[in-house]
Amino acid sequence: MESKEKPSKKSNSFNKFAKLSGIAVQMGVIIFLGAYSGKLLDEKYPSDKKWFTIGLTILSVAVALYTVLKQVNKINQEEDEEKQ
Repeated sequence: MESKEKPSKKSNSFNKFAKLSGIAVQMGVIIFLGAYSGKLLDEKYPSDKKWFTIGLTILSVAVALYTVLKQVNKINQEEDEEKQ
């Protein structure tokens, strides 16, 4: 029975690693899109400071953190349910 448990643990840790890697990529994409959108808006509506870039970057970081926390909590809940 022990030999059957080891592959599942390795597979489970790989799945967890894949999920967390996907979350990191998703966070990067969200922040990039926010900053890029802000840059485009600043080019279209010029002002003294890059307010759209600053604002949308900060907003996208907040959205990215929210989605990361939500997904990590979901992963932890699934892990807790598997242990029970």
